[in-house]
Amino acid sequence: QVQLVESGGGLVQPGGSLRLSCAASGSVSDIYAMAWYRQAPGKQRELVASMTTGGTINYADSLKGRFTISRDNAKNTMYLQMNSLKPEDTAVYYCNAALNFKIYWGEGTLVTVSS
Repeated sequence: QVQLVESGGGLVQPGGSLRLSCAASGSVSDIYAMAWYRQAPGKQRELVASMTTGGTINYADSLKGRFTISRDNAKNTMYLQMNSLKPEDTAVYYCNAALNFKIYWGEGTLVTVSS
């Protein structure tokens, strides 16, 4: 199994940037894909971006160009760089990891975009 801890959320003004981190521990060598999801108040959880260990990256169409997913294998950490943030980006952001036919989730980090 794997443990995931998100960090980096907070309050940011519209147009600002944040970088979220997802630190993984445990059986990290078994992970074959990781992803960022978000859930806004009153809405369903939605995919933000995903990446496989082979380097294949996918983004939600509406977020292409503003958000960038990356990873640092040496630190077992995945990142989400978010630029030009909008109030509608306000949500709890979660990371997940797929390994051994299971999906593991972190507890989430809150991002609030407001002036």
